[in-house]
Amino acid sequence: MTYFYKGTVCSDLYTIKKFIDKTIKNLEVYIDDGDVMFDVKLILNELIVNGALHGNDSMMSKCVSLTLEMIDDKLRIEVEDEGKGIDYDFCSYDPKDLKTCGRGLVLVNGLSDEFHVENNKVISVKHLAR
Repeated sequence: MTYFYKGTVCSDLYTIKKFIDKTIKNLEVYIDDGDVMFDVKLILNELIVNGALHGNDSMMSKCVSLTLEMIDDKLRIEVEDEGKGIDYDFCSYDPKDLKTCGRGLVLVNGLSDEFHVENNKVISVKHLAR
C-alpha cells in the first residue's frame, strides 16, 4: 500500500484541530490497527501543535507543513515549522522535574520507531505492522 499527502496549516489551534481530524480520517482508510492509529494521532497532534506554539510562536501568519508518506508497512511523518529550529537533547529531560517543555518530543520519540529532529523539521517513522 502506498499513500502520500502534503499540506500546511496556519498556527491557529482551532484550525489545527480540524486539519488533524481530517488527516486522521484519511489515514484510517489505510490503518486498521486501533493501537497504531492511536499512536499516529498522538504523534501528529504533538508535532503539529508543538510546531505552531513553540516553533512559530503562535503567529497566525506562520504555517506548519505536514508530509505523510506511507510505503508498505511504514509511515513517515514530517512536520516543519517556520521557526528557528531546536537542538534538543532527549537525555536532558527529567520527568521528575514536572516541566512541560520537551515532554511532547519525548512522547513522540517513545512512540516512534525512528525519530529525528533537524532544526525546524521533525521526522517520525512508525511501523504499521506488529
